[in-house]
Amino acid sequence: MVLDHLGEYRSVYAACAAIGPKVGVGKESLRRWVLQAQVDAAERPGVTTAEQQRIRELERENRDLKEANEILKAASIFFARELDPRNR
Repeated sequence: MVLDHLGEYRSVYAACAAIGPKVGVGKESLRRWVLQAQVDAAERPGVTTAEQQRIRELERENRDLKEANEILKAASIFFARELDPRNR
């Protein structure tokens, strides 16, 4: 709705300030949605929603892998001590 009437206002903010109350949405929330929709439609530079999702997935995977590495390091230290002949 905002994108359809954007030409009637001097800025995205003005359009969102006018339309937001009519649809029961805060003007700042609406403005962020409009800007993100423009990015997703390649009308504005920025990170698309799909790219943001992929980044979140990769960050989660990276965090999980780091945690697994820490567990493996701790296990290798434990077993190295168990197998050390000086400890027998």
